[in-house]
Amino acid sequence: FVLVGTAHISKQSIEEVELAVEKENPDTVAIELDQKRLQSLEDPDSWRKMDIIKVLKNKQGFLMLCNLVLASYQRRMGEGSGVKPGQEMLAAINKAKELNIPLEMVDRPIAVTMRRAWAKNSFWGKCKLLGILIATAFSKEEAAPEEIENLKQTNEMDAMMKEVAQYFPKVKEVLVDERDRYLASHIWQSQGNKVLAVLGAGHLKGVQKHISDIAAGTESPDCSAISEVPPKSIGAKIAMWIIPLLIVALIALGFIFGGRAKGFDMLGAWVWWNAALAGIGALIAGAHPITILVSAIGAPLTSLCPIIGIGIVAGIVQAIICKPKVQDMETMQQDATSLKGFYKNRLLRVLLVFILSSLGSSIGTFLAGANIVKIISSFFDKIATLFN
Repeated sequence: FVLVGTAHISKQSIEEVELAVEKENPDTVAIELDQKRLQSLEDPDSWRKMDIIKVLKNKQGFLMLCNLVLASYQRRMGEGSGVKPGQEMLAAINKAKELNIPLEMVDRPIAVTMRRAWAKNSFWGKCKLLGILIATAFSKEEAAPEEIENLKQTNEMDAMMKEVAQYFPKVKEVLVDERDRYLASHIWQSQGNKVLAVLGAGHLKGVQKHISDIAAGTESPDCSAISEVPPKSIGAKIAMWIIPLLIVALIALGFIFGGRAKGFDMLGAWVWWNAALAGIGALIAGAHPITILVSAIGAPLTSLCPIIGIGIVAGIVQAIICKPKVQDMETMQQDATSLKGFYKNRLLRVLLVFILSSLGSSIGTFLAGANIVKIISSFFDKIATLFN
């Protein structure tokens, strides 16, 4: 096994992988890509074929936003060296094809990786992840070519990984540690006596260790346990329905024991907080007035339905009313590097409506629930005082 570590926006890495493939002449070239990312790399115009409504219906809005922000960030980092993200992977693929060497895509599907990272994070971890995503989207940071090359050095990479592990332990576990194991397993299973693997430099150390452990028989090459999104626990599935039912039950108790006044106070708190904050979220996102209205009307209802969120509904309505144009798809990655770009690009604004209306409704649900509990607890306190 020959492992070649690269920086994804490095001109030098392009030359290194081409030379390595030609010099080693392996039986198989393994690439740190999955089939979907390979398709995107080979067809840069694939954005034009995207159906944003289908993306939202399949509950992939957040995943798409993450991919877009990270791709835009890498693109910005590579502008100084004139290299597009993933060019070294494409160079290795083209060189292998030129020499008639079989190829293997050995990385885990990006959708599985991102969903595992989200699912394994705590609420606080999710908040930090959203914060760093927003900061990354609008960062103006640039890197000189020599700084990019330094990232391939072990000491530089180890320091960076240590920092990521301290701030995002679960993200590092999923994005780095699990993928090290997944990559090693699939490299091990590649055909031929000599396999050359092209990997990001951050994976070299981990992949080497896992391959050594598999060779020594101390580790199984089976990685099926980390190949899928972990299913929700029974407790989580029950909680999805219990919380809405509890809210409905509390409002019903308000009507039964507190009369119409208390009942309508609690119902009003639920409708007001959800409607107001979801509508404000859509407004901040620059949504169409009809979308804002739909967000406000729909949020109190969707907050009681675990199957669909108001962000999906609002995003679809926005996409139908202000249908993205081909130009929006063509400039999407470039526009994603600035706040102005998000508001100018119709497709990005759909994602903005999806995120901010969802966020507004989530905050509204929490505040409304707290308000309802406060109202009913004060009511029962008065009853207890009368009995005493």
